[in-house]
Amino acid sequence: MNASITMTTGALKPEDVVAVARHGAQVELGTDALAAIESSRTVIDALVNDTVPHYGVSTGFGALATKQIPIELRAQLQRSLIRSHAASSGTEVPREVVRALMLNRLSTLATGRTGVRPIVATTYAAILNAGITPVIGEYGSLGCSGDLAPLSHAALALMGEGPVRDATGTAMDASEALAAAGITPVVLAEKEGLALVNGTDGMLGMLLIASADLHALLSIADLSAAMSVEGLLGTDAVFAEDLHALRPHPGQRDSASNMRRVLADSTLISEQKSGAHTFTRVQDAYSLRCAPQVHGAVRSTLAHAESVAAIELASAIDNPVVTIDGRVESNGNFHGAPIGYVLDFLAIAVADLASISERRTDRFLDKSRNHGLNAFLADDPGVDSGHMIAQYTAAGIVSELKRLAVPASVDSIPSSAMQEDHVSMGWHAGLKLRKSIDGLARVLAIELLTSARALDMRDGGLESSKSSPIITAVRRQIRTRVEGPGTDRFLSPEIESVFQMVSDGSLLAAANHAAATPLA
Repeated sequence: MNASITMTTGALKPEDVVAVARHGAQVELGTDALAAIESSRTVIDALVNDTVPHYGVSTGFGALATKQIPIELRAQLQRSLIRSHAASSGTEVPREVVRALMLNRLSTLATGRTGVRPIVATTYAAILNAGITPVIGEYGSLGCSGDLAPLSHAALALMGEGPVRDATGTAMDASEALAAAGITPVVLAEKEGLALVNGTDGMLGMLLIASADLHALLSIADLSAAMSVEGLLGTDAVFAEDLHALRPHPGQRDSASNMRRVLADSTLISEQKSGAHTFTRVQDAYSLRCAPQVHGAVRSTLAHAESVAAIELASAIDNPVVTIDGRVESNGNFHGAPIGYVLDFLAIAVADLASISERRTDRFLDKSRNHGLNAFLADDPGVDSGHMIAQYTAAGIVSELKRLAVPASVDSIPSSAMQEDHVSMGWHAGLKLRKSIDGLARVLAIELLTSARALDMRDGGLESSKSSPIITAVRRQIRTRVEGPGTDRFLSPEIESVFQMVSDGSLLAAANHAAATPLA
């Protein structure tokens, strides 16, 4: 991607973060940002030789803040901070998370409220643009005083130290990577080490990426639910606009609208209305009938999370901070509670969204509930097992998602000799939400694979499709990678194929291509 994002003293857009983190968009610092950075640095420079203690400039950190540091050791103080705090451990954090973390930290530097020199910000931007990514372990942040260990690894790379990966993903030392990119390492000055590590940038990055993914998955969830309604010979009457106007939650309205559009002009649905088939059900099961209510509640939860993210993107998070009128003040804005809460809230919503999807999949496989289809959608039940174990896979994932829905933010472990005695655990809330999003995509893929098979068994395949135009297009897309019904085959690759189409957007694109307007 050749796109370029100019960073100002104002807020980044969520899509900017995703573009840089996931797609390699370039960044540059605007003139207003550089001027603001230069201005706040003059405030710090005036304190460098002051005998009065100033946190982050002439004192130790955390519980060691009572120790005043001699003038000749104050630059070393910043380097020591970074080296000692780059203490992560465990599985390497994905590249997109690290890049999002770095961009969010650069955004705070661009506000001019941290007191760093312009060379720090411009070099940080150069490292991002060169595709150099520090290697960071998943453990090390408590989500308070910022994402300390992860951000310290990024600052260590700025100093030309520590392990990194270059733009090709090759592991090497930071000094080698910076030299290859023509970047001179920064020798940190007073206040700069602390300014590079005191932020909620990692957890915010994970929230923004997860939000972007969940937007797409919500449209997929509405699509998959509608396919299940059609495949199970349900009714679209319950999705009528006037019914949802009686309970006007915006998310519920949008999901119901999506489902109406997906089911429009479905022959299978119209046959139910016309009495072409024997129809004895007065109402569909909750997993079908209440899909807009559940999906809509997830949409509303996401909207709340995004409102929190928008405030964070417009924030300057550091401690101490250089105020607009030139004071250097300690504060608690680095506490990750606002982000941690919504990360956990989203994990709860994601688990429930997957749960209702799995229930729809299960209905297809039970002969007493699937309205005329073979048991387990098997070609020859008994000889073949059909999608029996695909449902097991979905059930296993849903069970795991319920465990991941247990909030991380309700936990707190005191640290730094009880100076930091209440922490948010927002970083870990972000890591588990990422796993939840992956699980949701797989559960939805299984529902789509199952409903496509069921519809093929009902109408004999695409050549005689009785599905709506949108569902027919989705079935056709699935059939480009997965064969239609038949005797049992190796099922895992078929699940993976549909999962990839869910993840890369091709399945939603197929639906939107057949729709008059894209699904919300």
